Amino acid sequence: MAYYQEIASDLKKKIIDGIYPKETRLPNQADLAEIYGTSRVTIQKALKHLQIEGFIESRQGSGSYVKGPESLYDYDASIYGGMTKKLGHLGQLDSKIISFSVGFPNEKEQEKLRINKNEPIYDIIRLRMLDGEPLALEYTIMPVLLIPRLTEEILKKSIYQYIQEKLHLNFGQSHRRIKADKPDHYDVEYLECQKDDPVLEIEQTVYLENDLPFEYSQTRHRYDKGDITVVNKSSRHNYQL
Repeated sequence: MAYYQEIASDLKKKIIDGIYPKETRLPNQADLAEIYGTSRVTIQKALKHLQIEGFIESRQGSGSYVKGPESLYDYDASIYGGMTKKLGHLGQLDSKIISFSVGFPNEKEQEKLRINKNEPIYDIIRLRMLDGEPLALEYTIMPVLLIPRLTEEILKKSIYQYIQEKLHLNFGQSHRRIKADKPDHYDVEYLECQKDDPVLEIEQTVYLENDLPFEYSQTRHRYDKGDITVVNKSSRHNYQL
């Protein structure tokens, strides 16, 4: 992650945490450059990033003012690292294991994970909760041979942290598909949805830096638990999803 993105992420956290409340002015660019030990050019890029996401607005001759977020649960889907990284700073993020088993992949899972029908997979369903409130329902498939020794203790914390810190594997690209859906009986039971509430689903395949897919998942969100934004960080010469 570029340093301006780290600065933008830190400022976003401070906005969400109320350190910079709505309608207040952020420190000027010179002060921010001193705080973060960087140049004003880097600060300008960070502020532009926040402006694109709708967290701040620039007022001519006055500076940058806080606009949002509209919801505490808003997060940028282009910031990678799992839900713990995206929302863990907002409160106590817990995982309830609905089911955890080892089996064999169907045809679609074989295709998504580039494995054959005889290679075992983890089949995981987790309810993610923030400060005791249901936030998202995760359906995750991972190849056992690539991500060994998963346990319920790991599932209750952060799978991605385990992959990075214990298995010493680095993440590569991810492909996401975002769609609206009708709630099923699991959504009603675990997300506490009404039967006519819409649900937002993110389907994704995630790769290691060597281009091997290690996760195929669907994450289902309550419609009223914030927005999911996607920011295009591509240059004029290199466009990637």
